[in-house]
Parts: sequence; C-alpha cells; structure tokens
Amino acid sequence: MYTNKEIWNVSYPIFLGLLAQNIINVTDTAFLGRVGEVELGASAMGGLFYICVFTIAFGFSTGSQIMIARRNGEGRFRDVGPVMMQGCAFLLILAVGLFGLTHAAAPSLIRLLISSDAIFDATKEFLNWRIFGFFFAFVNVMFRALYIGITRTKVLTLNAIVMAMVNVVLDYALIFGHFGLPALGLKGAAIASVIAEASSLVFFLLYTWARIDFRKYGLNHWPRFDFTLLGRILSISCFTMVQYFLAMATWFVFFVAVERLGQRQLAIANIVRSIYVVMLIPVQSLSTTANSLVSNLIGAGGVSHVMQLMGRIARMSFIIMVVCVAVLVVFPQAMLSVYTNEEALLIESVPSLYVIGGAMLIASVANIYFNGISGTGNTQAALILETVTLVIYTSYIFWIGYIVKAPVSVCFSTEVIYYALLLICSVIYLKKAKWQNKKI
Repeated sequence: MYTNKEIWNVSYPIFLGLLAQNIINVTDTAFLGRVGEVELGASAMGGLFYICVFTIAFGFSTGSQIMIARRNGEGRFRDVGPVMMQGCAFLLILAVGLFGLTHAAAPSLIRLLISSDAIFDATKEFLNWRIFGFFFAFVNVMFRALYIGITRTKVLTLNAIVMAMVNVVLDYALIFGHFGLPALGLKGAAIASVIAEASSLVFFLLYTWARIDFRKYGLNHWPRFDFTLLGRILSISCFTMVQYFLAMATWFVFFVAVERLGQRQLAIANIVRSIYVVMLIPVQSLSTTANSLVSNLIGAGGVSHVMQLMGRIARMSFIIMVVCVAVLVVFPQAMLSVYTNEEALLIESVPSLYVIGGAMLIASVANIYFNGISGTGNTQAALILETVTLVIYTSYIFWIGYIVKAPVSVCFSTEVIYYALLLICSVIYLKKAKWQNKKI
C-alpha cells in the first residue's frame, strides 16, 4: 500500500510537468487576447481541433502506460522496452496518416461548424501549421507513458520546463515580431507550439540515452515489428483512444455552440477554459498517479488495497481543489487580467468562473475514481461509462447552447453535470463490478 508521501512523490513531478505544459496554453491565450478577438477565438477552435486528433495518440499511450506499469509492478522490467518501442513505431505511422487526413478534411469540416467567415479563415491558417506537431507530439506521449509507468516522473517536469520556455520565447518573438523575426500573429503561435514539441522530443531522447538503463528495461535493441504485442497493447488502448477522443470532441461541440453566440462569448469561453484547465492540473496529476499506482499495485498482488489507495488519493485531490477554488472565488478578476486588459471582458467573464469553480470540486474526486478504473486494466468499462456520461453531456450542450442559446456562464453548467455523472457511475462500477482479476 502506498503512503501519502509516496503518492505525492509520484504526483508532484507530473503536476509540475503539466503546469509547465499548460504555460503554452496560457501564453497563447494571453498573447492572442491582445491581438484580437478573432485570433483568440480561432486559436480556441483550431487548438481544440488539434487536441481532438492528438487525443487518439494520447489514448494509445495511456493504454501502453497501464501495461508498462503492470509489467513494472510484476518485476518484468525487460518487457517494458518492447511496449515502448512498438508504441513509438505505431504512433509515427499513425501521425503520418492523421496528418494527411487532417490536411485534406479539416477545412471542409470546420466550414460546416463555424459560422463566422473571419474565424473560419483564421482557424484554417492556424491548423495548416499546427498539425506539423503530430510528428513530435505522438512520440512524446510514449516517453511520458514510459516514465509514468516505471514511476520515474521527475523527468516530466524537466521536459515540460524546456518545452514551455521554448514556446514562451517563440510566442513572444513570432506573434509580435521581436528579436528580428517577423510578426506572424496567429500563425506565429502555431509555429511556436510545433517547435516547442520538437524541442520536447529532443530532450526526451537525450535524457533517456544518458540516464536510463537500456538493458534493464529491454531498450538495448530495436525489435522487429511485433503484431502480437501491438495487438495486446491495442486491446487495452483502443478503448482509451476512443474515450479521450470523445471527451475532447464534446469540448469542440461546446465551443461550436458558443461560437454561434458571438465572438465576445467565444472569447470569454476561451479565457475561462484556459483558467479551468490550469486549475485542474493538480487533479490531472493525481488522476494520472492513481492510474499508474493502481496498475502497479495490482501487478504486485495488492488488489485488496486498491479502493483504499483511490480513497486516499481522492481526499488529497479534494483538499487541494478546495484551496484552488477559494482563490478563484476571492480573486476572479486578478486571474482574468492575465488574459485581457479589457474591463468589459473581465466583468463578463466572472460568472463563468464561479460556475466552473463548482465543477472543479466535483472533478477533484470524479477524475480519481474514473482513472482508477482504467488502472485496473478494464479500459472497455471506462469507455462505456464515459460514453454514457458524454451522451447526456452532449444532449445538454445541444439544448442549452443551440436551442435555448443561454449565456456562456450557463453553458458552462455542462461541466457540473458531466463530473457529477462521472463520479456516480465510477463509484457504482467500483463497488458492484468484478474488476479485481483483470489480466493484461
């Protein structure tokens, strides 16, 4: 059974890594918020479209991470490397395919979803450059899976710091035209993000070469393409791939609904979502930790302690989030001022912040138990639970956004409904279902 200290030792490097990574999102939103509302809205739509595609790779890496963690817990260290390398090869092939598909199909799809010509043109320009990041980001997530799976998470912090620093400097230079570089505006933000992802991959390669025992983890030779092993990885990953894609696709649907309310409402939604994502970083890091430690614990024969472990992590998550929400409620305009200096936009964004504050408290517990289900290896059950929840979530978005056309603050109530349903479904599954003997 893991102690609070051991949980924290795994979680805090993931937290710092996610914090540094989200500086990219904050920087893009803050800088483009000073360029114009069209650019801010286009970065939201283009960025979400990119993430929707990226989550397919992230879902695959999550399934790989579960398998790596199980092998690590079982002491079968030499079986870790083949999972990692087969995953890298598969995701590189997937990156090529999705790059071509996105380049060909994205403009037509976005045209159907976005009503504003100005935002459509800007979003298309953003994506034309942003999708080059697939080739780097898809491999990066496999390194993340490796280090979380073997519980050596400190490297994630170092990597994210490098990535964030590169992105911030290049955002400043390429958006506004500093250091002798041209002022590219929205296109500059996309190029900066791609270069930052490339720098992240270079760091992972150098660190792994210098610090990891290749022989211990079976990384000392490149194996032939093993379709049997890839099939076993996909038997876990296919469900997380669909799950993450659906989760992000509903965010995209949310922003499509808000875009029809007007450019100002879309700008508010982008700013508030950026704060929302940053404030949830402690929950995300503890959720990832729950996923990995549950798999390690089961691999080490500690099935009877799994519920106790998840309860301990959930309490830590809730306490941290209470503090975060208190800061959000007391100082809303201070947080919003990072993104814009327009007084009217600041005032109009405050009600949405209060709504997501309530959602974050529920999310702090719901995410832990839900990720614990994936950690048991039963990713199919996790997908079913998420799908049921997202069907209700999407129906509510359609009603509140498309039919009622409610203000953006009311639209954000979808997050409260989503996490409440996710928590209820997850707890019922863990108490009633037979998950204890799942083999992977």
